[in-house]
Amino acid sequence: MRSTVCAVLLALLGACGQQDTSPPPSVSDARSDTRAAAPRLSLTLPDFTALVEREGPAVVNISTVQTVKREDAFPRIPGLPDDDPFYDFFRRFMPPGPREYQTRSLGSGFLISPDGYLLTNAHVVRDANEVTVRLTDRRELKAIVIGVDLRSDVAVLKIDASILPAVRIGDPGQARVGEWVLAIGSPFGFENSVTAGIISAKGRTLPDETYVPFLQTDVPIYPGNSGGPLFNLNGEVIGINAQIYSRTGGYMGLSFAIPIDVAMNVAEQLRSTGKVVRGRLGVQIQELTPELARSFSLDKAVGALVASVERGSPAASAGLRAGDVILRFNGRIIDNANDLPPLVAFTRPGTRVELELWRDGSATRLSATIGELSDPPRRRR
Repeated sequence: MRSTVCAVLLALLGACGQQDTSPPPSVSDARSDTRAAAPRLSLTLPDFTALVEREGPAVVNISTVQTVKREDAFPRIPGLPDDDPFYDFFRRFMPPGPREYQTRSLGSGFLISPDGYLLTNAHVVRDANEVTVRLTDRRELKAIVIGVDLRSDVAVLKIDASILPAVRIGDPGQARVGEWVLAIGSPFGFENSVTAGIISAKGRTLPDETYVPFLQTDVPIYPGNSGGPLFNLNGEVIGINAQIYSRTGGYMGLSFAIPIDVAMNVAEQLRSTGKVVRGRLGVQIQELTPELARSFSLDKAVGALVASVERGSPAASAGLRAGDVILRFNGRIIDNANDLPPLVAFTRPGTRVELELWRDGSATRLSATIGELSDPPRRRR
């Protein structure tokens, strides 16, 4: 009898224990259920070690020697103006300084083929009399400058070697703002130095650099990093580290990289013809502000506003005029004025393109034949 009573009590206690004694679901619980379907943010940092070990050997150090000629062989005296009587005295009796002197600079680059072709920045090797490439296996080889393109700041070099490690080329168009990227280079001559960060923005246009839609990153870039590769997490090169905007002159600023598809397009032309041919439309454009958009009866401030049209240009022949807003270029949407110059520049001259415009309060279409952009005058040092 006693065992039966105990069994009944245990059964009752077990039933009570199986009841849901948790508090009723709160609003926060409901929100957590809603968030369950959203992708979770990764709280772990990426491990770059395998990437560096695999891709690092394709990154090289570049050193250059340049001979500079002095226009005035007389050495300058700090703080002594040219009209000071002592200046003429020193000119008469002091020996003249050297008419030529050499300057040296350092940069980075990376191999794009096993037979010794490599990319770097144009400003790294421009006007250099001698270019030396140092590999990670400590070999130092003289390099030939195949071609230099100042507008894109891309240069192609060639070293006499074979069976070399080469990088894999990625697609910067697939890169997303916020994703991790890695830079390898030779800052201050320290070879194969690695820095990391994220992509901050895409399609940036810098002053006097209207033909390159730069990748903006927060990767620390130092003197000597110029010309080095920017890798994604797949170990593919998506850009060439080119410059940094800084108030202090140090690395603390915004870093900009040339998209690798732009660089490879330039490299192929330099290798095949020795020069880069770019398209020309012949318009001066400006950004469309919300106020201007309203004045043109546009719902949004999108497109490139034509400020003026050059006489005899492809744009003039096509019928473009000041006040037109270019909304599409050959099917490509123009979100802002900065989108148009790279699209025109990398269209082969002679190509017939379709332009979608906003004119006099309504949409219209025009066809234009792209011309050829002339080379800029070469600046003298």
